[in-house]
Amino acid sequence: MKQSRLMSLVESIANVIVGYGVAVVTQILIFPVFGLHTTLAQNLKMGAVFTVVSIARSYVLRRLFEAIRMR
Repeated sequence: MKQSRLMSLVESIANVIVGYGVAVVTQILIFPVFGLHTTLAQNLKMGAVFTVVSIARSYVLRRLFEAIRMR
């Protein structure tokens, strides 16, 4: 069954939204271990940047694999 481009994007976004929460919590827990002290706002902003990058990466990879599958 072929996945549409829109559904590829929706799946990627859903995956990254969950990942965003995990990433922010991980940053809050792990950064102090390495001597990095950030505010919640800074953690949320960093998480947002990584989220945008992750959505783009996931979408491009999904489309690449779909193109390979269709050959």
